[in-house]
Amino acid sequence: MQLRYAFRLHPTAGQRQALTRAFGCARVVFNDGLRIRQHAYDQGLPYVGDGQLSRRVITRAKTTPQRAWLGEVSAVVLQQALADLNQAYRNFFASLTGRRKGPKVAPPRFRARKDRRQAIRFTRNARFAVTPGGKLRLPKIGDIPVRWSRALPAEPSSVTVVKDAAGRYFASFVVEVAAQPLPPVEAETGIDLGLGHFAVLADGRKIDAPRFLRRAEKKLRRLQRALSRKQRGSANRAKARLAVARRHARVADARREFHHRLSTQLIRDNQAIYVEDLAVAGLARTRLARSVHDAGWSAFVGMLAYKAARYGRVFHRIDRWFPSSRLCSTCGAVAESMPLAVREWICLCGAVHDRDVNAVKNILAAGRADRLNACGGPVRPPLAVARPGEGSRRGAA
Repeated sequence: MQLRYAFRLHPTAGQRQALTRAFGCARVVFNDGLRIRQHAYDQGLPYVGDGQLSRRVITRAKTTPQRAWLGEVSAVVLQQALADLNQAYRNFFASLTGRRKGPKVAPPRFRARKDRRQAIRFTRNARFAVTPGGKLRLPKIGDIPVRWSRALPAEPSSVTVVKDAAGRYFASFVVEVAAQPLPPVEAETGIDLGLGHFAVLADGRKIDAPRFLRRAEKKLRRLQRALSRKQRGSANRAKARLAVARRHARVADARREFHHRLSTQLIRDNQAIYVEDLAVAGLARTRLARSVHDAGWSAFVGMLAYKAARYGRVFHRIDRWFPSSRLCSTCGAVAESMPLAVREWICLCGAVHDRDVNAVKNILAAGRADRLNACGGPVRPPLAVARPGEGSRRGAA
């Protein structure tokens, strides 16, 4: 499997200028290619193929006075920018025809100099290398100091240099790694993600939500007010914008570190993990949007998925329509409704349930049942049999 390893870069002033030039050239090639294809579509002309487009916006463009400066950067950077455009069109067409599942993909858009993220990619053809002194050698840029936090497990196939909104530079290496199964354990767990608690585990443990964004709101409000008072286009406004971006970057970094630590612990301690498939995109359009984004459920679940694949664990998503909160884990009865304000409820059988603990018990039981069925076991019985946690009926959780 392929993984990315990201490390902080500390380019010199001259190297930052060279990187800025490379970002700009890649952006121009991308936009030129997009403009040509849009013009062909508007004029009813045939779709411009990848090879023809490369000759027009790179090979021939370098011979013109208007684009002669494209030769100042590595040709691989320009080719990879055009490859990104081609992939964006393929994703768009696949989404239109239904071959690509999931949300609809929008057509490619023009890149701007003020985009929050600037990136260029070098493949092996560019002959990038890590020097014996630990620096990243990039063609026509130089040897850039790297802050190594760990060693690369294998030779990277490509490296992407990224400049984020906070003005930081990163090198993201793509490395092919083999699976490293951990010793098997007997424990299995379900995870109920929420806002009051970030996660509730099947053993009853409740993991508090750090609420990184909420904790930084006071500082962010002050920085945003200072930014709003600065004159547009001024140097002071640029400094204020950078201060806001750095504060947001600190929040995102802290959230990512929390997700990594928790996901690694869960993968190490459990042989199988079951998580409910939440409609995050829908929840992000409600009044709870800020709290949902602050929790970062999608990023956390994604970490669980790839770490389970790497370390030989079982990861399974429960259907989002499974009524985990309304289903009694004792008798299997399903309550008619369960507003979010209800945190404890009593079933007709007399069982008293904590909403979150009951939900995670049902998620664990449903995950085990799905796993058994996938392995050729008996089909899950209906709710009427009253086997705890093994019922499923469509309805809001």
